[in-house]
Amino acid sequence: MSKRSGEAVRNRNAQTPPPAPEPLRVAVPDSHTHMDMQTPAVPEIIAAAAAVGVTPLIQVGCDLPSSRWAAEIAAEHPTVWAAVALHPNEAPRIVHGDGAAGVEAADTDWSGAHRPPGGPSALEAALAEIDRLAALPQVRAVGETGLDYFRTGPEGVAAQQESFRRHIDIARRHGRALMIHDRDAHDDVLRILPEEGPPETVVFHCFSGDADMAKVCAERGYYMSFAGNVTFASAQQLRDAAAVAPPELVLVETDAPFLTPKPYRGRPNAPYLIPYTLRALAETKGMAEDELAAAVAANAARVFGL
Repeated sequence: MSKRSGEAVRNRNAQTPPPAPEPLRVAVPDSHTHMDMQTPAVPEIIAAAAAVGVTPLIQVGCDLPSSRWAAEIAAEHPTVWAAVALHPNEAPRIVHGDGAAGVEAADTDWSGAHRPPGGPSALEAALAEIDRLAALPQVRAVGETGLDYFRTGPEGVAAQQESFRRHIDIARRHGRALMIHDRDAHDDVLRILPEEGPPETVVFHCFSGDADMAKVCAERGYYMSFAGNVTFASAQQLRDAAAVAPPELVLVETDAPFLTPKPYRGRPNAPYLIPYTLRALAETKGMAEDELAAAVAANAARVFGL
């Protein structure tokens, strides 16, 4: 095989969906997915997930268009629930307009042409719309919100933190779970939550801390949701965290189409691949698969009012 032919095969494989895993005996939800960024139609995504014991699905918004879409899709499909919010990196983009001061370009720009003109009033208007959406019955969480210092520099931190504080208030007033995106910002996230007074239910989406942080979260009663990156060879820190996370505070998610678990890392992720992550977590925690699945299902029912 020529070098060019080999590259073509690798590129084709990278776009090929992984095979379906063996179905779970105890159904669990995907606690965080982005079906708007996935190739199949929503009914196909739902059906493929249900066929392997993954149901319901929590569709998560990252800006106004995707949050509105999440609420609409959840209203149309009985096994889909919505989470709505401005992603941490979206707040500085809104405040600073298309210049997006302090924010590096991301792999996915959720706003695109939908981004409103910049300024504090634009952020106020966007937060007011998230507040309205959070009141809808099919919306079960406010997220993903939080802090992300990986892509946002010092110029964007103030806007991020203000947006995070406002989302905490929205979640508390509407009795919704608060779904947190925390990247390179552990200390500030853990500081701001008690300063604002968190809602009853807090979820660290795609948990990225270490075992010490997992213990802090457990002490405060925060849920920790683990994604496919817990299976990566370089992610021993996440496995150490998962090992000490109490089963009654553990959730499982895909964050699809990102973070496809081993052995299919680099290929498209989707909710039907949850069993790979759940089984890896069960092994890490020294638990039987069905035991952990039952705990995850019960946790999700409490978190999202399922």
